Amino acid sequence: MSVERNFIIGDIQGCYEGLQRLLDKVSFNPEQDTLHGVGDLVARGEDSLSTLRFLRSLGPRFHSVLGNHDLHLLAVANGIKKPKKDDKLAPLLAAPDLPELLDWLRQFPLATQVGKQHTLVHAGLYPAWSTEKLLMLSEEVSQHLQSACYADLLEIMYGNTPRVWDDTLSGTKRLRFIINACTRMRYLNKTMHLEFETKTHPSQSPASLAPWFTFPNPFIRADETLVFGHWAALAGDTNHPQFVGLDTGYVWGNSLTMLHIETNQLISVDA
Repeated sequence: MSVERNFIIGDIQGCYEGLQRLLDKVSFNPEQDTLHGVGDLVARGEDSLSTLRFLRSLGPRFHSVLGNHDLHLLAVANGIKKPKKDDKLAPLLAAPDLPELLDWLRQFPLATQVGKQHTLVHAGLYPAWSTEKLLMLSEEVSQHLQSACYADLLEIMYGNTPRVWDDTLSGTKRLRFIINACTRMRYLNKTMHLEFETKTHPSQSPASLAPWFTFPNPFIRADETLVFGHWAALAGDTNHPQFVGLDTGYVWGNSLTMLHIETNQLISVDA
């Protein structure tokens, strides 16, 4: 008898051909296997439109969290921002089923759990938060993003401040910090302020900064695994068994990677 399998895939970035090759490599069966994404489903790859159409066609066999590129797509489609010059979104933005694809996309949260041990978020877990708090804060954002006036959230999400968490934050500042921590975070300074400019591998970063996953987090349990994407230059190199980075830079000519939850095995295809 076949056993259901769960796979978590790194940043697809609209790389439809690579997605299909990776699913073929594991003989993915949409009748019984489930695929989970860590965000950035679209943007710089060759075919974001086919990627979203395919993932949506999987129905309940596909789940994801939202990445910064996914949120930016929503903002571009609502006329709030212009497409980035490196994004290949024109066919998607001109597609007749764009409204349905966008409504489907914005139902996804910023963070979610797969089973009791794996938590998914695009950028990472801010060190002052437990995974339970992360999920609660994600739900605060989802209430706006899944509402009829979700464009109001997209209008206010851009900006780098505030850079440090405070439980008393409210309104725009609170929502923006949650979105930035969940979708843009890489480095923090010694006082846990977010720093957005540095994107290099930690071996090349300034001494004043450290990756978010190197900060002690008293709230995370020993049996938890936090799975994230976003940081291509990291190439999954966290040196920490509880933090699994799955953005291995396929769109930059490297590899597309996914984690088979039941066996804890990483499977990749090269670009």
